Amino acid sequence: MRVAILISGGGSNMVALADSMVGDHPARPCLVLSNDPAAAGLVRAAERGIATAAVDHRPFRGDRAAFEAALADPLEAARPDLICLAGFMRILTAPFIDRRRGRILNIHPSLLPKYRGLDTHARAIAAGDAEAGCSVHEVTPELDDGPVLGQARVPVAPDDTPASLAARVLVMEHRLYPAVLRRVAEGDRTPLRLP
Repeated sequence: MRVAILISGGGSNMVALADSMVGDHPARPCLVLSNDPAAAGLVRAAERGIATAAVDHRPFRGDRAAFEAALADPLEAARPDLICLAGFMRILTAPFIDRRRGRILNIHPSLLPKYRGLDTHARAIAAGDAEAGCSVHEVTPELDDGPVLGQARVPVAPDDTPASLAARVLVMEHRLYPAVLRRVAEGDRTPLRLP
């Protein structure tokens, strides 16, 4: 199975995914694509011998359809069977998603359906939640809404800040996303739960 990974920044989840796709893993990375040509994750991907491409979203301000058409060119050229959003900070439109329905995964730093969107850690702390975590889900046109394929939970400490909680959740993201990707690549979409 060919996997394209979309990033916007440093690509730590991309690295976790790429480094997991070795040996008897049924998938291999075929492209790392970013909306930021200066994204550090592109360098990290190239160091691993993975093809990279970038489509700067800034010239397309106000025209998401044109941006997505440009994004689709390197993506379709790579012929991915599956697309993993790994810190890709652009909202994709319904037509883009619908053409690839069932083939796009995303990781989100909350226990969905709680806290869709941004500032998830601050919102969990403000709500007094006892635990936070992350979710891998299938992407649908509704933001952070598709079927959940895996979750990992992290206790919220009394002295947590959004930054300290985010750091602990990120450790679990790096475990959860590769585990879910492997299961999906093997044809298993049964939700996975990590403690």
